[in-house]
Amino acid sequence: MSVSFELQDELQALQDISNYDIPNEQDPNSNDPGPLLQQAVGAIAHSSEEITDPEIFDIFRSLLKHSDAVAGAYMSKMLDALLSAFGAQIEAAIRDSKEEDQRVVMAHKLPLEMYAFLVNWFVGAAEKVKAMGEEDAPPAPVKARRGRGGKAGTSRAAVKKAEQWTWIDQIPGTLELICKALKLKTHRIWVTSPERDAFITCLTRPAYHVAESEQYMKIQNVRMHVYKVICLAVKHHGHTLAAQINIMQSLQYYEHLSEPMAECLSILAKEFDHAQLGDEILREIAGKSFSAQDTKGPRAFSRFLVRFSEESPRSVLKQISLLIGHLDSESYPMRMAIVEVIGSLIRELATSEDMTNRTNGSNQAGKELDGLFEYLLSRTLDLSSYVRSKVFATLSKILDLPLRLPEQRLRITRAAVDTLEDKASTVRKAAVSILVKLILTHPYGEMYGGDLNLEKWEERYKTWKDKLEEMEGGIGKAVERDQDDKEDVESNVEKEDTDEDEDAEMEGADANDDGDTPSENPKPKKKKATRKSIVDVTAIVSEQEALAALETNEILAMGLRKKYCTEALDFIRTLESGMISLTQLLGSTNKAEVLESMEFFRVAFEYQLASAEKGIKRMLHLIWHKDNSSTSEDGKELKGVRSRLLECYRMLYFDPLPDMEPKQQVNRIAKNMIELTYDATLAELTSLEEMMRIMMEDGQIHYDVINKLWQVYSAPQALPRSQRRGAIIILGMLALSKRTIISEKVDTLLKIGLGPFGKADLTLARYTCLALQRLNGSAKKVKGSLLDKSLRMEMENPIFRKLQNTIEHPCRSKDWFGMAEQAINTIYALGEHPDELCNNLVKNLTRRAFAKRQDLKEPPSEPDTETMEVDQEMEPPEAASHAPSSTHISTQQSSTSEEKDVGDVFHLSQLLFVVGHVAIKHIVFLELVEREWKRQKDEKQLAEKLAAGGSPNRANKDTEELDQVAGNAEDEIGERIAAVRETELLYGEQSLLKLYGPLLVHVCGSPHKFKNRTLRAAATLSFSKFLCVSSQFCDQHHHLLFKILETSRDPNIRSNIVIALGDVAVSFSNIIDENSNELYKGLSDGDLVVKKNTLMVLTHLILNGMIKVKGQLGEMAKCLEDEEPRISDLAKLFFTELSTKDNAIYNNLPDVISHLSTGDHAVEEEIFKSTMRYIFSFIEKEKQAENIVEKLCQRFRLSEDPRQWRDIAFCLSLLPFKSERSVKKLIEGLQFYRDKLHEEGVFDKFSEILIKARSNKSANKPDTELNEFESILDEHRRQGEEDQALEKRVEGKKAAAKRKATRRSARKKVVEAEPEPISQSPATRDDDDMYV
Repeated sequence: MSVSFELQDELQALQDISNYDIPNEQDPNSNDPGPLLQQAVGAIAHSSEEITDPEIFDIFRSLLKHSDAVAGAYMSKMLDALLSAFGAQIEAAIRDSKEEDQRVVMAHKLPLEMYAFLVNWFVGAAEKVKAMGEEDAPPAPVKARRGRGGKAGTSRAAVKKAEQWTWIDQIPGTLELICKALKLKTHRIWVTSPERDAFITCLTRPAYHVAESEQYMKIQNVRMHVYKVICLAVKHHGHTLAAQINIMQSLQYYEHLSEPMAECLSILAKEFDHAQLGDEILREIAGKSFSAQDTKGPRAFSRFLVRFSEESPRSVLKQISLLIGHLDSESYPMRMAIVEVIGSLIRELATSEDMTNRTNGSNQAGKELDGLFEYLLSRTLDLSSYVRSKVFATLSKILDLPLRLPEQRLRITRAAVDTLEDKASTVRKAAVSILVKLILTHPYGEMYGGDLNLEKWEERYKTWKDKLEEMEGGIGKAVERDQDDKEDVESNVEKEDTDEDEDAEMEGADANDDGDTPSENPKPKKKKATRKSIVDVTAIVSEQEALAALETNEILAMGLRKKYCTEALDFIRTLESGMISLTQLLGSTNKAEVLESMEFFRVAFEYQLASAEKGIKRMLHLIWHKDNSSTSEDGKELKGVRSRLLECYRMLYFDPLPDMEPKQQVNRIAKNMIELTYDATLAELTSLEEMMRIMMEDGQIHYDVINKLWQVYSAPQALPRSQRRGAIIILGMLALSKRTIISEKVDTLLKIGLGPFGKADLTLARYTCLALQRLNGSAKKVKGSLLDKSLRMEMENPIFRKLQNTIEHPCRSKDWFGMAEQAINTIYALGEHPDELCNNLVKNLTRRAFAKRQDLKEPPSEPDTETMEVDQEMEPPEAASHAPSSTHISTQQSSTSEEKDVGDVFHLSQLLFVVGHVAIKHIVFLELVEREWKRQKDEKQLAEKLAAGGSPNRANKDTEELDQVAGNAEDEIGERIAAVRETELLYGEQSLLKLYGPLLVHVCGSPHKFKNRTLRAAATLSFSKFLCVSSQFCDQHHHLLFKILETSRDPNIRSNIVIALGDVAVSFSNIIDENSNELYKGLSDGDLVVKKNTLMVLTHLILNGMIKVKGQLGEMAKCLEDEEPRISDLAKLFFTELSTKDNAIYNNLPDVISHLSTGDHAVEEEIFKSTMRYIFSFIEKEKQAENIVEKLCQRFRLSEDPRQWRDIAFCLSLLPFKSERSVKKLIEGLQFYRDKLHEEGVFDKFSEILIKARSNKSANKPDTELNEFESILDEHRRQGEEDQALEKRVEGKKAAAKRKATRRSARKKVVEAEPEPISQSPATRDDDDMYV
C-alpha cells in the first residue's frame, strides 16, 4: 500500500499550513495523540518503509499540523522515531546504491522524500512549540480531560512543553542526520534535476531555518552543523545557485547572519575546495547599490565583507576590482567596509611569501600594495567622519606587521599630521593614535638606538653623505668605466641588502615596541658586518676585481645608510610639523582626544623629539581639569585627565629607573624636579605648584628627595643660580601640602635665602620669601566664614628683621622690585602687626631717598654710573599690580633723560614702589582685621548665650536668630573699617601714607621733570594702587591715570595701567563705569600685550557685571578677526561666555552692527561678514530672530550707503527663518528695502533667505505666499535697475551739457584774454608759491 506523493507539490502546499489537506487527518485536540503516535512509531520502528503507508504518514502529518496542541514529550518521541527511521532508510539507500540494478536504488526515492519532508516540517513545527511554550509557561496549569476544552488542553500541553520540550538540544542531531543524507548518491535515486533539487532543498531548508535564529547561531555546535549542511549541498548536489539566493536573502533580512555566512563561505573554499560560490556572492554584492537612507542593508553586507576578507582574503583579492566601486557608495557603512577589506588585503599581501621571501613576484605584490595604500589614504578625505576614523584604525593594524614599508609609513605620517586639523574630534583622536603607533613601531631604531632627535639624525646623515662622496671620488675612472655594470649590480644588491637590512631593523623596532628605551642596540652592526662578508666571498678570480667589487659594495652599503637617514629625517620632520596642532589638541573639550594627545607627547618625549618638551610643559595646565565623571567610549573606561597627567609626569620624571642605586634615584628625581622650574613662565609655575601639592598629599614624594632638595638649596659651594632657585621653588610648592617642610628649616631659609646668597641673587631671595609665606598655612578661606586658620608671629621674630634688612640692603638691580614685593607680602602674611614694621621700613627708605638733598629738583651733579649701567640693561616691565611678582618694572633709562636726574632716582623708585605695595597690602590686612573683630564678637555673644543656661542645640538655633539681629552690629564693624580705609589711610593726620599721595601725583603728573623710565613705572604702579585705597583719592585723581594711559609711549606702563584699572573697577565700579570709553581704547593699541590685557580686563569686568556695556561691544567684536590668534581666541571665549547671560548679545546686536558697518569704526566688508557670522550663531531663540528681522528691515529706511544695505541684507540672511512669523515680518518690511533691491548683493541675500524659508516651511503649507513674495522682489529689482539706468542717462546728459557749457565759457575767456597774454604769468607763479 502506497501513497501518491510529489515532494515539490507538498512543499508548495506546506507554505499555507492552515489549508494543507490531509486525507486521514487526526485532531489532537479531540483525540489523545498518545495512541496515534504509538501506532505510527511502532510501524516505522518495525520497518522504515512503513512511512509510505498513507495512514502512518497522515498520523505524522496530523500531529505536525496541530503541533501547538501536542505535548512536548510526544514531540520528542516523534522526532526520535523519525530520525531513527530516516537514518535507517539512508543507510539502506547507501547500501543499495552499490547495486547495479537501478530499480533497487530507485525504490528508496519515495520513503527518503517523505522522511525529508517530515523532518523539514518538524523543524518549523518545533519552533512553534518552543514559542508557544515560552508564551504560556507563566500561567498555572489547568486540570483538563483529554479532548475536552481546547484552551485547557492547550494550556496543559504548553506547561508540559515548557517543562519537557528542549528542541535546542535536538538540533545538532537533526542536522547531523541531514548531513548524512547529503552523502547519498542522489543522481542514481533521482534521475531528473527538478526532483533532485526539490529533495536537496527539502534537506537544506531546516539548516537555513535554524540559522534564522540568532540564539541558535551563538552555539558553536549548531553553527558548525549548519555550515556543514550548506557546504555538502553545494559541493556534491549542485546547490550553488539556491545557496547564493538564500545567503543573499539572509544577509538582507537577518543582520546577525553577516559574519556566520562569511565563515560558511570561507569553510566552503578552504575545506571543501569550492570558492566559486564566494566569488559569485562577492560579484553580486559588487553590483548592488545602497542609498544613504538605507541603514540596515549596508550594515549587514559591510559586516559580511569585513569578516569574509579576514577569513578568506585571497578570494576577496580576486574580486577587489569590482568591490572597490563601493568606495564611492552613498552609504558610509559600505565605504567603511571596503576600507577594512583593503586593510585585510594589505595584511595578506604584506605577509605573503612574495613579500617576505622576495621572490620574482614581489614586484607585482609591491605594485598591488601601493595601489591598495593609494585607495586607503585617499579615504582620509572622505565626507563621513566615521570613514575617516576607520581608515586610521585600519592603518594602525597594518603598522603591527613585521614588514618595514618605509614609503607607505611616511605617507601615513603625512596624512595623519594633515588630519590633525579635521573638524571631527573622533578623527583627530584616531590621527593622534596612529602617530603614537608610528613612533612606537618606527623602523629607524636598529643602527642608532631608536631616538628621533632631529639634530642627531642630521649629523648622521651628514657623516654618511661625506663618507659616500669621499669614497665615490676615490674610485675615480674605474667606477665611471663600469658605470653601466654597476647600476645593474646596484639595483640587485640594493634590493637584497634592503631586504636583509629591513628585516633586521624591524626586529629592533619590535623590541622597542615592548617599551624598551631606545638606548641599547649593538646587534644591527653585527648584522651589517655579516651581510658584507657574504658579498665579499663572491667567487672572483682576479684580486683587482675582488677589490673593485668590495669598493662597489661599500659604496652601495653607504648609499643605503644615507637613504636610511634620509627616510628617518623625513619622518622626524613630518612629526615635528604637527606639533603645533597637537599642542592645541591638549585644550580640546573632548576628553578622549586630550588623553590621546597626552600619550603622544609622553611617547615623543621618550623618543627625544625636539618639540615634545613644549607639549609636556603645556600638559601641565591640565592639572586644573575637573575629573568629575569618567566617560566611556567604545565600551572602554577612560582615565581622568588629571590622573593621567600625574601618571605621565611620574613615568617621565619621578618613577625610579631599574638598575640604579637608591642614592642615584633620589638625585635623579630631585634634579628632574629642579629642571622643571627652568625657564618656566608664571602660569607654568602655578600649574606645577598644584601638581606638586597633589603629589605631596598623595604621599608620592619620598622624604629623601625633600632632603636632597634642601641639600641643593643650602650647599655652601657655588652652584648655578637656577639650581638653587629651583630647589626652593619646589620646596615652597611641597610646603603647600605639608607646612613642616618649611617650618623645620626656617633657619636655613634665613641663612641662605635672606643671607649672603640671597643678597647676591635677589631672585633666590624672592622665592625664599614665597616659601616663608607657607608658614601661615595654606587653609583656604571659606566664603562667608569668620574662621581664620592662618598662623601669625610676633614682630620680634628674626624672620621680620631679616626681611627688613633684605629690602633695605643697598642694591641697583631690577630684581629688587620682585623681591621687595614678596618680602612685603611675607611680612603681611606672617606678622601680627605688619604695619609697625612697614612704618619703619618706609621711613628708612624715605631717609635714604632724600638723604643727600631734600629737593628732588636738585639731584647730585655727579651721576651714579652704576645706576646708569643697570638702568640701561633693564628689560621692559610686563606685569600687573596684582601679579605675584613685579619683575616687570623696567629700569631702562630714557634716551632723553639727563644725567643730573639719575642721582637718587633708583632710591626714589624703591621708596615709591614700597609705599604703593604697602598701601594695597594694608587694605587686605584691614579686611582680615574686620573678619577677626566679627569672629570675636560672634564668639562672645555665643558664650554669653551659653552662660545664660541653654543647651548647645538651643544655642545654635538662637545663634541663627541672633545673626539676623546682630547684622547691625556687624555692619557697624564694616562701616568702621571702611571709614579707616576711606579717610584715615590717605588722609588721616597720623597716617604715614598721607605724605606720599601728593608726591605720587606730582611725579606721575610731571613726565617732563621725571623722565627716568624706572621711576615713572614705579610711580605709576604705586599711584594705581593708591587709587584702589580710597574712593575720595580715586575720584580726585583717576583722570590722571587715564591721561597717562593715553599719552605714555611706554607699552609696559600702559599695560600696567590697564590691569590696574581693572582693580580700581572692582573697588569703585561707578568711577570706572563713567570713563569706560577710555578703557576700550586699549583694544586698538598697537602693542600686543596692552591689547591682550585690555581684552582680559574688559572680559572680567563685563562678565562679572562690574561695568555696563554702553554700545562699545563693537570694539570687542573687532577682536574676533584679529591677526593674533591669542586675541581672537580670547574674544571668542568672551562672546561664548556672554551668550550665557540673559539676552546680552541680542540686546547689544544693533549697536555692534552699527559700530562695524558705518562711521570711523567701520571694518572691511569681508571682516564684517565673518564677525557677524560668528556673533549671529548665538541667536537661537525664535522670538529674538523675529524681532531682529523687524529692526533690521527698519534700518534700510535710514541708510543711504549701498555698503550698509549689503551689510543689513547679509545680517538678515544669517537668521534661521524657522518660523512663519519671521518670514511675515520680512514681507511686512518690504516698503523699507524695495528701492534697494537693485544693489548687487542685496537681492542675492534675499534669494538666500527665500531658499532657507522654503526648506523650513511645513510640507502641508502651500508655496503661494513665498512665490508671490519672490515675484514682488523680482519686480522691484527690475524697476530699481530701470530707475538706476534712467538716472545714469540723466546724469550723463547733465554732465555732457555741463562740459559743453564749460568749453563755451573757456573759449569766451580765451577770446577776452587775448589782448593781455602777459598777465597770466604772475598768477601762475602765485599758484605755485601757494602750493610750495
